[in-house]
Amino acid sequence: RVDPAPYAPNRHIVFPEAKGLRWHDISPRSGLAYDVFGDGKTAIKLSLNRYLKGTAIGTGDLTVVTSEISPAARLVTSTTRSWNDLNRNYVPDCDLRNPVAQGECGPWSDLGFGKAREVTTHYADDAMGGFNNQSHNWQASASVQHQLLPGLGLNVGYFRTWYGGFVATDNLAVANSDFTPFSVTVPTDSRLPGGGGYTVGGLYNVVPGKFGQTSNNITDAGNFGEQYMHYNGILINVSARNMHGLTMQGGINTGKTVQDDCAIRNALPELVTTAFAGTNPIVAPLNPFCHVDPGFITKANLIASYTVPKVDVLIASTFRTDQGAALGGTWNAPSATVVNPALGRTISGGAATAAITIINPGQLWGDRVNELDFRFAKIIKIDKLRINAGIDVYNILNQAAVLNYNTTFGASFLAPTAVLSPRFMKLSAQIDF
Repeated sequence: RVDPAPYAPNRHIVFPEAKGLRWHDISPRSGLAYDVFGDGKTAIKLSLNRYLKGTAIGTGDLTVVTSEISPAARLVTSTTRSWNDLNRNYVPDCDLRNPVAQGECGPWSDLGFGKAREVTTHYADDAMGGFNNQSHNWQASASVQHQLLPGLGLNVGYFRTWYGGFVATDNLAVANSDFTPFSVTVPTDSRLPGGGGYTVGGLYNVVPGKFGQTSNNITDAGNFGEQYMHYNGILINVSARNMHGLTMQGGINTGKTVQDDCAIRNALPELVTTAFAGTNPIVAPLNPFCHVDPGFITKANLIASYTVPKVDVLIASTFRTDQGAALGGTWNAPSATVVNPALGRTISGGAATAAITIINPGQLWGDRVNELDFRFAKIIKIDKLRINAGIDVYNILNQAAVLNYNTTFGASFLAPTAVLSPRFMKLSAQIDF
């Protein structure tokens, strides 16, 4: 219950009881290590674990500003208004409780001040409770670890992660028949896959009569079809520990993540959903790429250090090679010449352009990132002083790989927005006394 307040003297709001989170989950943790030959040199390791997504009311899938879950979040607790102090007495000469313009005061910027927002988002029981319904992921691994030489080991492993507990937002104010499907032809451009000129279909626009109408019901995505996301990868790693002054660790990792929301999107054309751990929409009415399979992404790294005996000189190096950035593409297609003719009517809302996704994630990739760094250091002892003086050289090959790109199709499409830092050197010294 919310009682009257100084600036909301007529407020009497009673909120009905609302159910909160009531998940019940079993999340096992398991691991097995077996010494194959009993000599401590070869081991097989297995693991299978389940982890829950850190979700709470007010975050992630359970945003409560316009839902019945948290009444306090629905209250409009602030507003603003203009004030023109004509008589310079530094006092607003008006009734601050009156929302309309009067005296020296303009109207409230939010006429809902002191009231509760309308509920536009509801949560089904299966989105807030049940057995093993909470967003989660399973992680499994199988690896073999073998000692090649004293101090030198090899580790080869397979890793798989798969996700569950997806929810979908069903706008009950609209039906499938309220969406007009259409296709557009992408402009010809050498920067686009195949030089452009291809057709992007599976786009939707709500009919004008239902534009802006919202009554969301968040429920288990399994009610509309199968949705999945999983990762499979292999890691090969070699490590050497203090082998005559040499310490080294390096390896190669290759794997891919596949996500599919197509069945859900077919049932809910209004759907906007994101990757399990991402922020950008994977599908939306103007993004038809509901199946994302970028192929295998391979990374490698090497870290090594060697201390030259007797002279106490350290030589160290790191090297990494990473897959370049996935290049997306959004085309702000002109409504008058592209979208409206494809729809056979004016786009709902009358926007001058429509932001259409025209590149499937993983279809194009940016520069591969290769970076080599070096460090040289010498320990100098003077009486009780110990000085560790060093020179660090970063990006010694002066690679200029592009890290981020402009993904809006147009004159600046794929223009670099961030590149690998150029080669530079740093001098350092640590003095202990």
